[in-house]
Amino acid sequence: MNTNSIPPITEDDIANYLANTPDFFERHASLLAAVQLTSPHGHRAVSLQERQAEMLREKIKGLELKAAEMIRNGHENTTIADKLQLWTRALLLTREPAALPVVAVREIANQFMVPQVAIKVWGVAPAFEDQPFAQGASDDVKAFASSLTRPYCGANPGLEAAGWLDDPSSAVSLALIPLRAGISPQAFGLLVLASADQQRFASDMGTDFLERIGEITSAALSRLRPE
Repeated sequence: MNTNSIPPITEDDIANYLANTPDFFERHASLLAAVQLTSPHGHRAVSLQERQAEMLREKIKGLELKAAEMIRNGHENTTIADKLQLWTRALLLTREPAALPVVAVREIANQFMVPQVAIKVWGVAPAFEDQPFAQGASDDVKAFASSLTRPYCGANPGLEAAGWLDDPSSAVSLALIPLRAGISPQAFGLLVLASADQQRFASDMGTDFLERIGEITSAALSRLRPE
């Protein structure tokens, strides 16, 4: 056979041979110490054994960081769940329907550390029409609330609903949460959360938790609507 026709051995051939011959380094144990590689830490020469140990340490460190992040997220989720329970409990313990908007606003501010919170409800029963929370929402705001399929989060471009806050000028970012009765497309109220931090209610944030807030608030404030 012409030796020139034999294909050269490639790195893949060597790698496949070593992968399929696990006892190679048992028969040639001295190679583990003899082979020198460049360490990514300081570019010094290290043995194959030491390089493998470094790789394992880096992998373990990465797993430890992921585990720590999972634990931290778990603690944060537990804290949020506890606050949500306390807020919901406050609503359930409120006997007077007219006090519900005030309790909802106060407890959201206290439990979730939201600097400013406001709420307006319309289409209420006659007994509540003179309440502050039932006044001041224009037809435009009502139409805007009904157009929201999920909470609005983002900058405050001077929305009318921001004017319900105690200090509208400091409301840099907003979360506007429509209140609905069941699956009705028409909103019967709007909950406004505001912060001076532009990242608190960023436009790209998830809204699942805010939607839960809206659902619970809607259920509680449905007691204000005509039967």
